Amino acid sequence: MAEKPWSDMTREERRARRIEKWRDPEVAFASPEAEADYKARVDRVVKAIDLEEPDRVPVRLNTGFWPAKSAGLTAYEAMTETERAAKAWKDFNLSFKPDLSCDPVHNTVPVSMFEALDYRLYSWPGHGVSKEAGYQYVEREWMSPEEYDHLISDPSDYMLRVYLPRTVGAFTGFAHLSSLFDFIELPFVSGHVGAWGTDDMAAGLERLAAAARSVNDWTKIIVPVMGEVAGLGFPPYAASATKAPFDILGDTLRGTKGVIVDMFRRPEKVLAACERLIQVAVDWPLKRPGSPSTPVCFIPLHKGADGFMSDEQFRTFYWPSLRATLLGLIEEGMVPFLFAEGRYNSRLEAISDLPKGTTIWLFDQTDMARAKQTIGQVACIQGNVPLSLLHAGTAEQVAEYTRKVIDAAATGGGFILDFGAVADEGKDENLHVMMKTAWEYGVY
Repeated sequence: MAEKPWSDMTREERRARRIEKWRDPEVAFASPEAEADYKARVDRVVKAIDLEEPDRVPVRLNTGFWPAKSAGLTAYEAMTETERAAKAWKDFNLSFKPDLSCDPVHNTVPVSMFEALDYRLYSWPGHGVSKEAGYQYVEREWMSPEEYDHLISDPSDYMLRVYLPRTVGAFTGFAHLSSLFDFIELPFVSGHVGAWGTDDMAAGLERLAAAARSVNDWTKIIVPVMGEVAGLGFPPYAASATKAPFDILGDTLRGTKGVIVDMFRRPEKVLAACERLIQVAVDWPLKRPGSPSTPVCFIPLHKGADGFMSDEQFRTFYWPSLRATLLGLIEEGMVPFLFAEGRYNSRLEAISDLPKGTTIWLFDQTDMARAKQTIGQVACIQGNVPLSLLHAGTAEQVAEYTRKVIDAAATGGGFILDFGAVADEGKDENLHVMMKTAWEYGVY
């Protein structure tokens, strides 16, 4: 029988197809036992997503540079010595045995790539911050308020010809380009092509080529090692990512101060931009080359936390466009995985307006008992072991907190144990205690 066309599938059928790909990857398993472990882990997580009780509480580890620190590497070394970094992440997965593999991508991307690009939005280890520190956003209004109309009318054109030349040195020459629509009529073509011959463009293309070589060399080491990790029985988690429309606007375009001021001075522009960015946010993970290896799509939430805006502002500016983005991803069979950084105690009722069993919410400092009673009735919740406890607490305190959060959030299923925030370091012995407690106490 011919395979049903994607366009004719329901969202449930699309989701099932994506889960099937996740559960049965094109991976060379190390042994039949490793393959069985891999599938059991995926099944355990899928049951939690579906708000059902698996055999035990699944465990995911929201690690940053911790695998590097555990192996004796600085953050800078993790981003410059790829072979050592890849081994560190593999060893970390094998040591702690999480249900979802710890991903090295964000913390091992080569420093040389950022240097070649002349990337200005962040500082990274050895560039703006110490070699021992993680990367840090450089807070600025990278987009001016006068540029709202350009962003709203044509986001891709704005990014290519205005924003990127300002924020990434390799794109400086792109500021001189005319519209790509010049190519649709022969008489207009030469007016566009000439700008590709400027000195800025030539230098920028050389920078891009150097950055690409860095990434290709890195990929040839990292990807096979993570294939080995999967083959040893540890499935990946999120294989794609996007952002809330308000955060696309407020994080690295207008900046925190800029977008807060805009909510008062030009609210109609903020709302129009968020509306325009909904489809951008949906397409971001779906229109990349190839299909994601898992249905889980990571979405870090920044400006919507308690304290950043009032409940009324959240319901007006933040949630409507985020909810529309989530529904768009769900329609395509994806499982949005939202990292609610900070506290979301005042948002729990609002964000519960979602189809049941379609999203995952990782909570940082949110009250997990309240989360279970609200959003936890329609979505899988995840979290929220404090980093301070793992770093400075005793083994007994770690075990006690792990039991406490399992009691508060795991009843009836729909819970994944995790750190509350990204862990760049901690006591390995405390993490072993957390894992052991989850394996023993988290049994249904």
